[in-house]
Amino acid sequence: MKLVTAILRPENLDKVREALCDVDIPGMTVTEVKGFGKQKGHTELYRGAEYVVEFLPKVKLEIAITDEQVEEVIETISTACKINGGKIGDGKIFVTNLEQVVRIRTNESGPEAL
Repeated sequence: MKLVTAILRPENLDKVREALCDVDIPGMTVTEVKGFGKQKGHTELYRGAEYVVEFLPKVKLEIAITDEQVEEVIETISTACKINGGKIGDGKIFVTNLEQVVRIRTNESGPEAL
């Protein structure tokens, strides 16, 4: 089992969710986060004053899946985020091993709990 964590632009969330539902990914956890990468933030003008926005708003998706679904999920997320041609700041995808999953309601564990 794997845990796929994706950090995305907030405006891409709906496209990614729809694309993942189309490939039968049953659920995900979404968290609003802030961060920066190569973009290093940007400057904005507010009431005539310039200020630096160092941490940009992002969305973090966490999806627990079977080993067989990893490549499909990565491809689905990547494709959905690159609809506008791909830009700096589109995000990153991390894949980590998931040792155990337990469904609290039924005590199922392993891939059956996903």
